[in-house]
Amino acid sequence: MTDVSQEYRIERDSMGEVQVPSAALYGAQTRRALENFPISGLRFPRRFIQALGAIKLEAAEVNHELGLLDGRLKDAIVEAAAEVVEGRLDDHFVLDVFQTGSGTSTNMNANEVIANRAIQILGGEVGSKDPVHPNDHVNRGQSSNDVIPTAIHLAALISIKEDLLPGLEKLRSALERKAEEFDGVVKTGRTHLQDATPIRLGQEFRGYAGQIERGIERVERAREELSEVALGGTAVGTGVNTHPEFAAKVCERLSRRFGVEVRETENHFQAQSALDGVVFASGALKTVAVSLMKIANDIRWLGSGPRAGIAEIALPEVQPGSSIMPGKVNPVIAESAAMVAAQVMGNDATITAGGQSGNFELNVMMPVMAHNLLESIKILSTTANNFTDRCVAGLRATERGPELVEQGLMLATALAPKIGYDAAAEISKEAYRTGKTIRELARERTDLSEEELDRLLDARKMTEV
Repeated sequence: MTDVSQEYRIERDSMGEVQVPSAALYGAQTRRALENFPISGLRFPRRFIQALGAIKLEAAEVNHELGLLDGRLKDAIVEAAAEVVEGRLDDHFVLDVFQTGSGTSTNMNANEVIANRAIQILGGEVGSKDPVHPNDHVNRGQSSNDVIPTAIHLAALISIKEDLLPGLEKLRSALERKAEEFDGVVKTGRTHLQDATPIRLGQEFRGYAGQIERGIERVERAREELSEVALGGTAVGTGVNTHPEFAAKVCERLSRRFGVEVRETENHFQAQSALDGVVFASGALKTVAVSLMKIANDIRWLGSGPRAGIAEIALPEVQPGSSIMPGKVNPVIAESAAMVAAQVMGNDATITAGGQSGNFELNVMMPVMAHNLLESIKILSTTANNFTDRCVAGLRATERGPELVEQGLMLATALAPKIGYDAAAEISKEAYRTGKTIRELARERTDLSEEELDRLLDARKMTEV
């Protein structure tokens, strides 16, 4: 569709002439894709464009090293690709995520932008493909079918290293600090949402910290999966039109550049026909999201009230909670964390469906899988930091938990070894009916001494392993 408010240049591809905005660095194939996919307005995230630019940059370096690319062209391509890596050309990456399933449109978007910017650097005419050609030079030794899955893996590795793991470690540390702070707070445990034997508030928080700690370990295993990349397989995994040393050398350079492990797969046919590593990584992220949902919901419930709820902890008051009820404050940070967890679970469902779309030699849902994986990493990262800073760090224990311990019906559990399960159950039921405590009824119904009752009904001792 032509916008009469813009000036255009004419470019040509294998299908004929195309009008391209004069100021655009992309070319004919990107322009066609822009018209073909006016779907959502969703774009590939910054991390993906950074990874894609880095692949093109290091590919040019390696092709020159292998004697396949002139040094003058190499220098211009490297300079242009560096601008892509740095984000200086992001406005020229215009395509919707919902596009050709291989991501060919976005690979060509990168090839055209880098080629045209290199042409500018060399003083040529943008759109001329001279002296730098998007396919012959920028895409040399590559195919969309191996570049796009490699970019997905690389972008995820960078984001996990720089964003997610630091955020999760920050959350884990904050939960550990709260576990220590709350270690002396004895309260009633709950199973099936019903009263159970005593537990320390610090032990509950140690459980939360343990979930995040294990989530970090699962994400680390996902990094191992993602480190194996498809580059070098070109069209169908056979490596046609690429130098046998190309992929390994590019991977080595990418590893040094970003401080992550990137290695050429030993089986290109699985790396392009399936994105199982992405599915695995998404599963790890989903597990972290499930942990986050559990922790956020527990904190919401433990802070519910302040008069008519559990109210064993007090959450930081960060904003007014109601447009109609004055003085109401809601657990909004925990709620936002729970919504992020739900989004990550939804993203995983899409990635799972996408992973099933490896038809013969190529997966054809790569763009949406890339978008969802990187979105999950990003929002888990930002939420881990926000949840830590605006909620967990400011949690306080109240007196309500300890006050209710002596009234707890499950203290009768400690009597069972002495008086038997049935007798202890009767005491518990009568305590519930009458409002008396377990201690009071044990005095009346058993011959246990006061000293024995003190020992058996020591709530703190019941929490010690």
